[in-house]
Amino acid sequence: MAVLQEFYAAEAAYIAAGGMGRASFDGLARCLDPEVVMHQAPGLPYGGTWRGPRGIEDFMAAMSEAWQSLEFLEQRFVVDGDVVVVLNRGRLQARATGRILDTSVMQLITVKDGLITEIHPFYWDTLAVAKALHPR
Repeated sequence: MAVLQEFYAAEAAYIAAGGMGRASFDGLARCLDPEVVMHQAPGLPYGGTWRGPRGIEDFMAAMSEAWQSLEFLEQRFVVDGDVVVVLNRGRLQARATGRILDTSVMQLITVKDGLITEIHPFYWDTLAVAKALHPR
């Protein structure tokens, strides 16, 4: 649990600071296994599979280009051994449009030896994400 709380706090700070070149990735990197893998929905602007801490840093840079802020309004954690289901309700503000998106994302996260090894996010509404990010 501690590694996930540290990861989410570092993620919000990284995005708020403007991402790569403006923010330190060290807080996030401390939470990641060297072989970490993240699978993002392919329809998102930052979709695809991201591997290793460098891949996660590239993902965070892409996400920071899309969003200027990320606020976690509610988080619930369900733990089953090395697997944690995180129910996130959050508010994001799009960098290009200024639009606010209140949404939910469930993440299936594997943690081994105190480090995150795999992340599978499932977005409640990817169409709402696209609408918030792109001019009408």
